[in-house]
Amino acid sequence: MTLFRFVTWAFLLTVFATSLSQTYAQDDALKPPAKGSEHPFQLVDRVVAVVNDSVITERELEERVNTVNRQLEKQGTPLPAEEVLSRQLLERLILETLQLQHAKEAGLKLDVQELDRALQRIAQDNKLTVTELRDNLAKDGIGFAKFRDEIRREMTVARVRENEVESKVTVSESEVDTEMSQQAARPQGEAEYLASHILVRIPEQATAEELQARQARANEALAALNKGTDFGQVSATYSDAQEALTGGNLGWRTAAKLPSMFVETLQNLGKGETSQILKSGNGFHIVKLLDKRGQGAAETVTQTHARHILIKVNDAQNEAEAKQRILQLKNRIDTGADFAEVAKGFSEDLSASKGGDLGWVYPGDTVPEFDRIMNSLQPNQISEPFLTNFGWHILQVLERRDSEISAERNRVAARLGLRQRKADEAYQQWLLQLRDGAYVEYRSEDN
Repeated sequence: MTLFRFVTWAFLLTVFATSLSQTYAQDDALKPPAKGSEHPFQLVDRVVAVVNDSVITERELEERVNTVNRQLEKQGTPLPAEEVLSRQLLERLILETLQLQHAKEAGLKLDVQELDRALQRIAQDNKLTVTELRDNLAKDGIGFAKFRDEIRREMTVARVRENEVESKVTVSESEVDTEMSQQAARPQGEAEYLASHILVRIPEQATAEELQARQARANEALAALNKGTDFGQVSATYSDAQEALTGGNLGWRTAAKLPSMFVETLQNLGKGETSQILKSGNGFHIVKLLDKRGQGAAETVTQTHARHILIKVNDAQNEAEAKQRILQLKNRIDTGADFAEVAKGFSEDLSASKGGDLGWVYPGDTVPEFDRIMNSLQPNQISEPFLTNFGWHILQVLERRDSEISAERNRVAARLGLRQRKADEAYQQWLLQLRDGAYVEYRSEDN
């Protein structure tokens, strides 16, 4: 694996409260009475859904609802009706449970060190130590063990997506050629769009009745928006998209990273305007243009010529040992050793044979922490040792330049954009197949 990233995911610090172990949830459903109790048993929790051979409990669902309510309040998003949010979150828990079951069946596991490194990155991204992160969570009433387990669940689901979908997505040269032709037809300095999205998903092999019901749901969402209801509230109420609980926000995306149907629509929307209902193979969509930038601007970027030394963290070398080695190497450089020679002799990256030279690096080419450190350095300045998910690094910036984006670079960007679009669509289809093939039984309070 190289330093440069192709597929990454972001961990959410706003934590969805984790479920209790399903085994314990089942065992705790009926507990022996306390001494002196009038009743032979005391009901502690109940099952709200059976998913294959697992259960989702009422306590688990309530925890998720409470956490999401806090998240929406922090965002300033009006809260949807509680029963609506509960229904939405129950469906998400069902999909999450199915993916965790699939991971178990496929033997996809996270080792302890991998999880520890993820927690360290979360702390670093928030300028905290792991101890400070633990303390901050405790102040919010979130136990660290729960937080850790939720991150494990998120990482496992991401691993499932990577293994079952992203690793199988291919982009042909002819597809890239078509994308490049479409880009060439757009104005120079392709625009980036900040958009929000609502998706009402259509089940695979939907019947006419199911299709009609889904259309009606999309119509209700659009009617609510037309009455002035907050987009984030409508998203949380109606959308099946992954971004539903964060206002449907897709972040800044170039046209290459958006479905062509969205691009054609966004090009004709003014800032703050919302589309009519759009239909695709996955479902019914509504998009809102939040902002737009970059159109007509020259396509130039600042590149950085950098070199680095990497000491990996792995099964053979834990983080403390890797840190000790990188500190020793930094001391050698500080006392006069040549950076390139130290890299050739000790770096564990593929760039070692070139003295650690990474060549000219574009913004976003490297993982976020590496990017951040690199952008903070002046030419010829050497960083202090720092940690990424690859291991411990020492980084030196050699020079910077403003450069037009090359045709080759545009082709790489087009390929990555196509890959992301295809992966998103394939993942939605895979989830539909997983859901349709599962045994799911809803349990009401009367059961």
